[in-house]
Amino acid sequence: MSRLEIILLAITILSVFFNVFIIGYTRKAITELLSISEELGDIQEMVNSFANHIESVHDMEMFYGDETLAGLMEHANSLNAQLETFEYIYSLTTVKEDEGNDIDESTNTDTTDENTPQAQEEEED
Repeated sequence: MSRLEIILLAITILSVFFNVFIIGYTRKAITELLSISEELGDIQEMVNSFANHIESVHDMEMFYGDETLAGLMEHANSLNAQLETFEYIYSLTTVKEDEGNDIDESTNTDTTDENTPQAQEEEED
């Protein structure tokens, strides 16, 4: 083996190891990003639910006009608005689910339900 072949072999081996490392690191980073995306979506849902609950309690006759609940409701709404700025992150996981539903719906457009009034009228004609 010549010196050039040894150098080329060493560079190729280093390149293969580097590429394997980059692929593993990228896969791990994407997995963590998707996990964080799901968690942010869950936090958004919880804050939204909390804000709705506070608003329903505030609207009760017993608590109507309570300044503490009004402040808490305002704080929950501002936190909810702040979390909406991260929607592009937690929508990463929901877009895939919506696209999957669109595909299923588009494939089922030719089928009709036999129990619908239109289908029964067509059968009678």
